[in-house]
Amino acid sequence: MSSTSIKHGADRQLKNYTSFGQSVRHSLTMAYRGLLKIRRTPEQLFDVTFQPIIFTLMFTYIFGGAISGDVVSYLPVIIPGILVQTVITTSIVTGVQLREDMDKGVFDRFKSLPIARIAPLAGALLADTVRYTIATVLTFTMGYIMGYRPEGGLANVAIAAVLVILCSWAVSWIFAFFGVIARTASSVQGISMIVLFPLTFLSNAFVPVNTMPGWLQWFVNINPISHLVSAVRDLANAGTVGMDLMISLIGAAVIVAIFAPITVRAYMRRT
Repeated sequence: MSSTSIKHGADRQLKNYTSFGQSVRHSLTMAYRGLLKIRRTPEQLFDVTFQPIIFTLMFTYIFGGAISGDVVSYLPVIIPGILVQTVITTSIVTGVQLREDMDKGVFDRFKSLPIARIAPLAGALLADTVRYTIATVLTFTMGYIMGYRPEGGLANVAIAAVLVILCSWAVSWIFAFFGVIARTASSVQGISMIVLFPLTFLSNAFVPVNTMPGWLQWFVNINPISHLVSAVRDLANAGTVGMDLMISLIGAAVIVAIFAPITVRAYMRRT
């Protein structure tokens, strides 16, 4: 191999590294833009601030006595369920805001800037992890105020929180895809709720599976939301790691592997 070809190969590799570094830097800048939008319009956080509080109070005091005999005994069941439901549902906002920005021409203006084309999409996905973190902290805080004392310890609670945030970030790729291909923001929200509503409520998030009709139990047992809720309960309530954790991580990886490429491809065609 000649020295010229070696030099050209090294130059291409250096260019790829530089391009990747610029894409990461631009994506972080776009993520910071998303955080600035939240600071200027704090009502965007209503869903991640009020929903954990309202849902925790409502479901706990309505179902606590009927299912577990009293509220405190029900908290180890409901807090992981509310956590998963709240944070997963929050991921819908990624697709809705993405569609709104595209409709307003924001992404058309981004095309005129010397930034990586993928940066606005990647930045939006990164910024929304802050929303997931807020919802996670508030849910556990609300549970603690009501008497929830996770026996798994603080470290395992933190691992459970990271697991939920990671899985929600993976799911946000699905709704980002909807946001790119849909015609309106309202249609993105409608499609997303049709997908998430049965998955979150037809799970083990709120009631034990053995209390359900036999024909429904098979679906609940294979529902990915049920596996994630069980993984969080194992970590927070007992400090144990089981197959549900592995299934949740594998499921998140599969979602990203499928939806990240097709979302990026659809996004590149639209922009």
